[in-house]
Amino acid sequence: MSSAFSFPKLFNKAIHSSGRALKPYHLALAQTRYTTMASAAKESPVPDEASDHHAVVSTFDLFSIGVGPSSSHTVGPMRAAKIFIGDLKEANMLERVSSLRIDMYGSLALTGDGHGTPDAILMGVEGEAPESVETSTIKSRVQDIHTNKSLRINGTHRIHFDPEKHLIFNYFQSLPQHPNGLRFCAYDKDTNLIATNEYFSIGGGFVVNDKTQMDHGENVYYKQDFNEESSLADRQQQDIAVAALPFKNAQELLEVCRRENMTIAQVVFENELKWRSAEEIRDRLLKIWNTMDESIRNGVMASTPAYLPGKLKVKRRAPGLYNKLLKGLYGPISVKQYNDTQIAPTSTAGSDLSSHTAAHHTELPLSLSVLPKRERKRFFLPALDYLSVYAIAVNEENACGGRVVTAPTNGAAGTIPSVLKYYLEFISENPERDVMEFLLTTAAIGMLFKRGASISAAEVGCQGEVGVACSMAAAGFTAVMGGSIDQVENAAEIGMEHNLGLTCDPIAGLVQVPCIERNALAAVKAIAAAQLALNGEGDHRVTLDQVIETMRQTGLDMMSKYKETSQGGLAVNVPVC
Repeated sequence: MSSAFSFPKLFNKAIHSSGRALKPYHLALAQTRYTTMASAAKESPVPDEASDHHAVVSTFDLFSIGVGPSSSHTVGPMRAAKIFIGDLKEANMLERVSSLRIDMYGSLALTGDGHGTPDAILMGVEGEAPESVETSTIKSRVQDIHTNKSLRINGTHRIHFDPEKHLIFNYFQSLPQHPNGLRFCAYDKDTNLIATNEYFSIGGGFVVNDKTQMDHGENVYYKQDFNEESSLADRQQQDIAVAALPFKNAQELLEVCRRENMTIAQVVFENELKWRSAEEIRDRLLKIWNTMDESIRNGVMASTPAYLPGKLKVKRRAPGLYNKLLKGLYGPISVKQYNDTQIAPTSTAGSDLSSHTAAHHTELPLSLSVLPKRERKRFFLPALDYLSVYAIAVNEENACGGRVVTAPTNGAAGTIPSVLKYYLEFISENPERDVMEFLLTTAAIGMLFKRGASISAAEVGCQGEVGVACSMAAAGFTAVMGGSIDQVENAAEIGMEHNLGLTCDPIAGLVQVPCIERNALAAVKAIAAAQLALNGEGDHRVTLDQVIETMRQTGLDMMSKYKETSQGGLAVNVPVC
């Protein structure tokens, strides 16, 4: 490593207790205010693995609206770049920046081109966020940066930036904290290094500074609202005291449900009430579903492009498959039809929520009224082909860089929406309530995997992405079918047990093969897992906690070439012409 990047005092490793990284200050401040990494390590003991951090995070951290094709390689890096630039602005250093150097390490370097990592970083440096960037303009803006060898830092003044020289792929280096590492360095007009920091994209769009990367089990909140100090203040102790009904694992979650006489969705709803109102929870859940539904619509109705981007030349299949299904239901048709399941909050539901809120502290918990326990339902299996088409549609839209919801990652973004849309179209009697219960239940399962193992393919392979999505979808489907909490836990366990060891070996580093079909198979598997659980009594030999720990250990034992590096498996056995 060159001497320009070997100043440990420059690297801003300190964090607030909330897990938010401090601002990357210049050399003088760094020398006077922070100790070196070595002394900091001596003074800050590593938390014990049995620490009391619970698993609760916000549902809206697990499910966030972003841009494809990857949550860890596109959404995360864009957020990291925006955070770094935002911190420069807050430190009144933005005008001093004349040039940047950005280093990508590990999996970000090895599969970054196929995952759109460089483009995402450039958009973040220009001040864009995954939730709001206009996806149709990204390609032309990136081309402009390459042509003019300059960019608009935070959308303000132009600085010299040649992506061929200043965006570095460190293919054979990894930072020790996580496989998905980024280092940002800012220089003034005299090429003096004035600010630097490192970030790690840990899956699902979550971004952390290396100091917040603790032993598994530590919660991090570096995904949304990172410039809103009010929300950060509320979250400083979120993983210790804020949750109304905390739980660390599936066993504790079930114990909470039994003690409070609640469903899993009700527990999650009750926790969300610590951060936002009942109306906001409902509106945001429906917004998430409407975005999912829109991504399905865009995927099945797409007419162009005929092929997905990249050198694999994979043909888009969702429009043709969907058209065949419609012909089977309706006979010959001249115009494509789409069964819209968008949901707008009803005024009746809103007034109910308001009235429940007023009596929340004097009567039963609000979640018991908003999400009442339901009767058991019987379901049939018509048109299961729709599951596959819906999942393929979302993941093809994701592969094209379109708008999707991380569920819990972009690479696994098709599984949960396809299962939920299947339920809404063929079974649901109360779509608004069903969407809320389904998403809140799946979120609880996602929290357990995030705390107990990982949702990053770069850490544990695809079992951490599609495997987790399958488990979450199985739990959500079981819940809305009226299953007991034990059956929900059983369905989640079955969904993951039969995805253990799933590798991540994308051909050419693209989130296409085997990712797209894998989501379709996971959706079908989720329904099958739910069936098995619903036909049982909830008692089973293997628990969800045991399978989560097994997944974590399997990920540790898995060779790195099967962890989103495109150095093994299908990636090396399928020729790319």
